[in-house]
Amino acid sequence: MIISVTKAAKEWGVSRTTIYQKVNDGELSRTADKKIDVSEMLRVFGEPISKKHTERSADTVQSTPLNNQSVQYNTDIEHLLALEKLKNEHLSQQVSDQKKLIENYQQQIGQLNKTLDKANASIQNFAQVRLLEFRQSEPNDEIQSEKKQDTEITAIAEKKKKWWVF
Repeated sequence: MIISVTKAAKEWGVSRTTIYQKVNDGELSRTADKKIDVSEMLRVFGEPISKKHTERSADTVQSTPLNNQSVQYNTDIEHLLALEKLKNEHLSQQVSDQKKLIENYQQQIGQLNKTLDKANASIQNFAQVRLLEFRQSEPNDEIQSEKKQDTEITAIAEKKKKWWVF
């Protein structure tokens, strides 16, 4: 249960300034909407005054040191239990947040893998096109090279004929 600082101050019989000091010192925490959880008040200040008065008036048994120790022990246990519940809730929230983060990373990895697959396919297509272009231009180059060699051989033979002719 969450209550305002003013209501907490009235129920526990402490000033609002004391509550704010405990918050500033880090002994007491508040929610995002600046209210205080009752379990936090129990942990820091014990049982509220109004509840203590009703318990005392309802008890007709004389107060003994042993009863006081039992009550204090029970109160301490209740505070510890409330604190452990808060820790448990906090840890559960952290686990949930981490699971969401993992799911987000897995989605990003999936998207990156798809992008990588597309890029690899593009590279492969480009390489195949370039290879086909190279193979098509290769025979023409050989034919031109052979024609050039034939022309050079013919020219050399012509020169030799002219040189030996009388």
